[in-house]
Amino acid sequence: MLITGGCYCGKIRYKSTDKIQSSIQCHCRECQYITGGAPNTIIVVPDSDFSFTQGTPTKFKRDDLENPVTRFFCNNCGTGIGTKTPSRPGSMVLKVGTLDRPDIYEPTVAIFTIDKQAFHHIPDNIKAFKRRP
Repeated sequence: MLITGGCYCGKIRYKSTDKIQSSIQCHCRECQYITGGAPNTIIVVPDSDFSFTQGTPTKFKRDDLENPVTRFFCNNCGTGIGTKTPSRPGSMVLKVGTLDRPDIYEPTVAIFTIDKQAFHHIPDNIKAFKRRP
């Protein structure tokens, strides 16, 4: 499956040539910071079949955490592209809003619902977990 996407201004582009490993809604407080308050809608793809095809994203990693994630974003328009996390080695986590075809996203699980806000919606047909399953 070919998945393509990029940032708002078009300076960063990417592709993935393998199938989606997971489609997730993350409600953790950290994701709420990153999204501006909404749950983070993400897909997970194998890192081995993922590449940036245009531009070089800026990386951010907190130095005050023991196992921080690495966040990738466009330093021109500020779009968050995705994340590499120690909890999913060998994977790239992509934000659905950066996909050229966001309609391919079908959430299968909601995680960290312990931090869910009253205005967040979880579809009835997906599994929900207070933390990571």
